[in-house]
Amino acid sequence: MSKFSFTYRFLRALGFNYSEKEYGQVSLWRVIKQFFGNIRNIYLIKMMNWAILEPINPRKLRPIILRKLGCKVGKGVFIGYDVYIDPNHGDLITIEDNVHITSRCLLLCHQRSILRYRKGDDASKLPYNQGKIHLEKGCMIGMETMIMPGVTIGEGAIIGAYSQVTKDIPAWTIASGRPAKVIKEIPERK
Repeated sequence: MSKFSFTYRFLRALGFNYSEKEYGQVSLWRVIKQFFGNIRNIYLIKMMNWAILEPINPRKLRPIILRKLGCKVGKGVFIGYDVYIDPNHGDLITIEDNVHITSRCLLLCHQRSILRYRKGDDASKLPYNQGKIHLEKGCMIGMETMIMPGVTIGEGAIIGAYSQVTKDIPAWTIASGRPAKVIKEIPERK
Protein backbone atom coordinates (compact mmCIF):
# COMPACT_ATOMS: atom_id res chain seq x y z
CA MET A 1 0.00 0.00 0.00
CA SER A 2 1.29 3.45 -0.84
CA LYS A 3 1.64 6.28 1.64
CA PHE A 4 -1.20 8.12 -0.14
CA SER A 5 -3.79 5.41 0.40
CA PHE A 6 -5.65 7.02 3.32
CA THR A 7 -6.05 10.37 1.55
CA TYR A 8 -6.92 8.59 -1.67
CA ARG A 9 -9.58 6.39 0.00
CA PHE A 10 -10.97 9.39 1.91
CA LEU A 11 -11.33 11.45 -1.29
CA ARG A 12 -12.93 8.48 -3.10
CA ALA A 13 -15.43 8.17 -0.21
CA LEU A 14 -16.30 11.85 -0.70
CA GLY A 15 -16.95 11.16 -4.40
CA PHE A 16 -13.72 12.51 -5.91
CA ASN A 17 -12.29 10.29 -8.62
CA TYR A 18 -8.55 10.91 -8.60
CA SER A 19 -6.33 8.18 -9.97
CA GLU A 20 -3.36 7.79 -7.61
CA LYS A 21 -1.26 6.58 -10.54
CA GLU A 22 -2.18 9.62 -12.63
CA TYR A 23 -2.18 12.39 -10.01
CA GLY A 24 0.23 11.05 -7.39
CA GLN A 25 -0.33 12.66 -4.02
CA VAL A 26 -3.69 14.38 -4.00
CA SER A 27 -4.17 16.24 -0.75
CA LEU A 28 -7.44 17.44 0.71
CA TRP A 29 -6.03 20.99 0.48
CA ARG A 30 -5.45 20.58 -3.28
CA VAL A 31 -9.03 19.36 -3.75
CA ILE A 32 -10.42 22.30 -1.73
CA LYS A 33 -8.28 24.77 -3.69
CA GLN A 34 -9.38 23.28 -7.01
CA PHE A 35 -13.03 23.23 -5.87
CA PHE A 36 -13.06 26.97 -5.17
CA GLY A 37 -11.00 27.64 -8.30
CA ASN A 38 -13.62 25.75 -10.33
CA ILE A 39 -16.43 27.82 -8.81
CA ARG A 40 -14.55 31.02 -9.72
CA ASN A 41 -13.82 29.85 -13.26
CA ILE A 42 -17.35 28.64 -13.94
CA TYR A 43 -18.73 31.93 -12.59
CA LEU A 44 -16.43 33.84 -14.95
CA ILE A 45 -17.56 31.68 -17.88
CA LYS A 46 -21.21 32.37 -17.00
CA MET A 47 -20.42 36.12 -16.78
CA MET A 48 -19.44 36.05 -20.45
CA ASN A 49 -23.12 35.64 -21.33
CA TRP A 50 -24.79 38.28 -19.18
CA ALA A 51 -27.45 39.74 -21.49
CA ILE A 52 -27.31 43.21 -19.93
CA LEU A 53 -23.69 43.54 -21.09
CA GLU A 54 -24.32 42.21 -24.61
CA PRO A 55 -23.28 45.36 -26.52
CA ILE A 56 -19.73 45.08 -25.09
CA ASN A 57 -19.53 41.31 -24.64
CA PRO A 58 -18.15 39.90 -27.92
CA ARG A 59 -15.09 42.14 -28.40
CA LYS A 60 -14.47 43.60 -24.93
CA LEU A 61 -15.78 41.62 -21.94
CA ARG A 62 -15.39 38.04 -23.19
CA PRO A 63 -11.73 38.39 -24.25
CA ILE A 64 -10.96 40.00 -20.86
CA ILE A 65 -12.65 37.12 -19.03
CA LEU A 66 -10.77 34.54 -21.11
CA ARG A 67 -7.52 36.25 -20.11
CA LYS A 68 -8.57 36.00 -16.44
CA LEU A 69 -9.10 32.27 -17.00
CA GLY A 70 -5.49 31.99 -18.19
CA CYS A 71 -5.99 32.07 -21.97
CA LYS A 72 -3.59 34.04 -24.15
CA VAL A 73 -5.88 36.31 -26.18
CA GLY A 74 -4.74 38.76 -28.87
CA LYS A 75 -6.28 42.01 -30.09
CA GLY A 76 -9.51 42.34 -32.08
CA VAL A 77 -10.79 38.91 -31.02
CA PHE A 78 -14.54 38.23 -31.32
CA ILE A 79 -16.06 35.70 -28.89
CA GLY A 80 -19.70 34.80 -29.57
CA TYR A 81 -22.48 33.92 -27.14
CA ASP A 82 -22.19 30.76 -24.99
CA VAL A 83 -18.61 29.86 -25.95
CA TYR A 84 -17.29 27.38 -23.40
CA ILE A 85 -13.67 26.64 -22.60
CA ASP A 86 -12.10 24.02 -20.39
CA PRO A 87 -12.31 25.85 -17.01
CA ASN A 88 -9.18 24.28 -15.49
CA HIS A 89 -6.92 24.48 -18.53
CA GLY A 90 -7.26 28.02 -19.87
CA ASP A 91 -3.48 28.32 -19.86
CA LEU A 92 -3.37 25.78 -22.70
CA ILE A 93 -5.40 28.02 -25.06
CA THR A 94 -3.83 30.64 -27.35
CA ILE A 95 -6.07 32.87 -29.46
CA GLU A 96 -4.14 35.23 -31.75
CA ASP A 97 -5.25 38.60 -33.15
CA ASN A 98 -8.53 38.99 -35.06
CA VAL A 99 -9.79 35.45 -34.43
CA HIS A 100 -13.56 35.10 -34.72
CA ILE A 101 -15.22 32.39 -32.57
CA THR A 102 -18.98 32.26 -33.11
CA SER A 103 -21.68 31.17 -30.66
CA ARG A 104 -21.76 27.91 -28.71
CA CYS A 105 -18.29 26.69 -29.58
CA LEU A 106 -16.47 24.34 -27.21
CA LEU A 107 -12.68 24.38 -26.71
CA LEU A 108 -11.50 21.26 -24.83
CA CYS A 109 -7.93 20.88 -23.61
CA HIS A 110 -8.29 17.41 -22.10
CA GLN A 111 -10.01 14.13 -22.93
CA ARG A 112 -9.85 10.52 -21.79
CA SER A 113 -7.28 8.35 -23.53
CA ILE A 114 -8.86 5.15 -24.84
CA LEU A 115 -5.67 3.71 -26.35
CA ARG A 116 -5.34 1.02 -23.66
CA TYR A 117 -9.06 0.60 -22.90
CA ARG A 118 -10.16 -3.05 -22.99
CA LYS A 119 -13.27 -5.09 -22.14
CA GLY A 120 -13.81 -5.20 -18.40
CA ASP A 121 -11.84 -1.98 -17.70
CA ASP A 122 -13.33 0.85 -15.65
CA ALA A 123 -13.70 3.79 -18.07
CA SER A 124 -13.64 6.28 -15.17
CA LYS A 125 -10.04 5.25 -14.42
CA LEU A 126 -8.70 6.00 -17.89
CA PRO A 127 -5.97 8.64 -17.90
CA TYR A 128 -6.43 12.06 -19.48
CA ASN A 129 -4.59 13.42 -22.50
CA GLN A 130 -4.01 17.15 -22.37
CA GLY A 131 -3.14 19.29 -25.34
CA LYS A 132 -2.80 22.93 -26.28
CA ILE A 133 -5.25 24.67 -28.58
CA HIS A 134 -3.78 27.35 -30.85
CA LEU A 135 -6.03 29.54 -33.01
CA GLU A 136 -3.78 31.52 -35.36
CA LYS A 137 -4.38 35.04 -36.68
CA GLY A 138 -7.65 35.76 -38.43
CA CYS A 139 -9.13 32.27 -38.36
CA MET A 140 -12.90 31.89 -38.03
CA ILE A 141 -14.68 29.15 -36.10
CA GLY A 142 -18.28 28.35 -37.11
CA MET A 143 -21.21 27.93 -34.70
CA GLU A 144 -21.27 24.96 -32.33
CA THR A 145 -17.85 23.73 -33.37
CA MET A 146 -15.93 21.50 -30.96
CA ILE A 147 -12.14 21.90 -30.90
CA MET A 148 -10.31 18.98 -29.32
CA PRO A 149 -6.97 18.97 -27.43
CA GLY A 150 -3.71 19.42 -29.31
CA VAL A 151 -5.19 21.23 -32.31
CA THR A 152 -3.77 24.21 -34.21
CA ILE A 153 -6.01 26.05 -36.64
CA GLY A 154 -3.88 27.94 -39.15
CA GLU A 155 -3.92 31.60 -40.05
CA GLY A 156 -7.00 32.68 -42.01
CA ALA A 157 -8.58 29.21 -41.90
CA ILE A 158 -12.37 28.89 -41.71
CA ILE A 159 -14.08 26.06 -39.84
CA GLY A 160 -17.66 25.29 -40.89
CA ALA A 161 -20.50 25.25 -38.37
CA TYR A 162 -21.09 22.09 -36.26
CA SER A 163 -17.62 20.72 -37.01
CA GLN A 164 -15.43 18.68 -34.70
CA VAL A 165 -11.76 19.59 -35.12
CA THR A 166 -9.55 16.66 -34.08
CA LYS A 167 -6.43 17.41 -36.15
CA ASP A 168 -4.50 20.51 -37.22
CA ILE A 169 -6.06 22.59 -39.99
CA PRO A 170 -3.61 24.31 -42.39
CA ALA A 171 -3.59 28.07 -42.96
CA TRP A 172 -5.89 29.55 -45.58
CA THR A 173 -8.18 26.55 -45.97
CA ILE A 174 -11.84 25.83 -45.31
CA ALA A 175 -12.59 22.74 -43.23
CA SER A 176 -15.87 21.21 -42.16
CA GLY A 177 -17.39 18.01 -40.84
CA ARG A 178 -17.19 15.53 -37.96
CA PRO A 179 -14.24 15.09 -37.94
CA ALA A 180 -13.32 18.28 -39.79
CA LYS A 181 -11.52 17.81 -43.09
CA VAL A 182 -10.15 20.39 -45.50
CA ILE A 183 -12.68 20.87 -48.28
CA LYS A 184 -11.16 23.88 -50.05
CA GLU A 185 -8.04 26.01 -50.21
CA ILE A 186 -8.59 29.75 -50.10
CA PRO A 187 -7.12 31.34 -53.27
CA GLU A 188 -4.81 34.32 -53.30
CA ARG A 189 -6.21 37.71 -54.33
CA LYS A 190 -4.98 38.70 -57.78
